[in-house]
Amino acid sequence: MSLDSETAAAAAALRATRAQRPPTGRLRKGGSAVADPVAREFLRAVDPVLLELIDARPDFRPRAWLDELPRLDAFGTLIFQVVGQQLSVSVTRTIVSRLSERFGGHLPSPQEVLAVDPQELRASGMSTRKAATLRALAERFVDGRLSDWSLAQLSDDDIEAALTEVPGIGPWTAHGFLIVALDRPDVLLSGDLALRRAVQHAYRFDHLPTEDEMVKVAEPWRPYRSLAVSYLFASEFEKGP
Repeated sequence: MSLDSETAAAAAALRATRAQRPPTGRLRKGGSAVADPVAREFLRAVDPVLLELIDARPDFRPRAWLDELPRLDAFGTLIFQVVGQQLSVSVTRTIVSRLSERFGGHLPSPQEVLAVDPQELRASGMSTRKAATLRALAERFVDGRLSDWSLAQLSDDDIEAALTEVPGIGPWTAHGFLIVALDRPDVLLSGDLALRRAVQHAYRFDHLPTEDEMVKVAEPWRPYRSLAVSYLFASEFEKGP
């Protein structure tokens, strides 16, 4: 058996040990858990670039960065995602912190968002458009079209469809929600600029990869694209390969 055949066989065996997890009824936060060993070994087997990134981080905790944020329910996660559109994580955290301060040390509930003048939202540093998006989301949570429970029961595709109906929410925001709020295992942020830069550096592209190129690079990672994304973000923002 050739090396390529052995790698393919190992990947197939690992894939067979765990089917993609079904939708969960719980919203998840950060924590001390290290990367899923089954997913980690699968990615090591199918991609030599990821093998190097993974081996350089034996104690990697893909969700550790969430420990620096307040506990987030579904609406709070969407606040974080909407505020973070086209902004760095550090700027996003600053705006979210200011917003929390304006609401007594916690992120506003949907009812609180609708009860205040939109200027209260914009005063934290977010744009008029993002404030309008949060109000549109808040209306859907208040009238029951969206909720923590209902979103957690939906498939990835159905969540994306439900969220992108809201003006100002596109695939990037919906995919981020899937990763941050629900810890779904097979999500690719193909349009994320930081991730595209990470792929450019790790895979030695001579240009910033397009979204189509990102999809092609990530195809072997299924059904664990979320973990691969986490390692690539780490490679871009931490010291390492």
